[in-house]
Amino acid sequence: MYESILVATDGSETAREAISHAVELANRFDARLYGIAVLERRTEYDNAIVDPDEVRRRQREQASEALEVVTEAAAAADVAVETTIRSGVPYEEIIAYADEQDASAIVIGARGRSSFRRALLGSTVDRVVRSTTRPVLVIDESE
Repeated sequence: MYESILVATDGSETAREAISHAVELANRFDARLYGIAVLERRTEYDNAIVDPDEVRRRQREQASEALEVVTEAAAAADVAVETTIRSGVPYEEIIAYADEQDASAIVIGARGRSSFRRALLGSTVDRVVRSTTRPVLVIDESE
């Protein structure tokens, strides 16, 4: 059913939940696992006060840490994994990577940044769901 699973992570708690689900699916179906973290081009730090190079360095560091969680979880389950860090618009990069790897499904954590979280999925998750024909498993944080 699933030959490969793509899990997108931003290091959040819901992303960790998504990683657990993705590893379990990959293990159950003997599927290859791919992990992606995307460095957002536009940030709330886009101004003259904050050094953009420092922002990028921190983003890359956080993305590496988030992908390390994927690598460790996959290793613990004896699942083959490949990870990548991309830069751009998150939903576009997630879908592009899924296409490149011909992922059978995408697993992503729902993490809203606004007070409308219960009404709408996060904008990245919403756009991934609406912009791909691949199955998307959206994981909400445990309550």
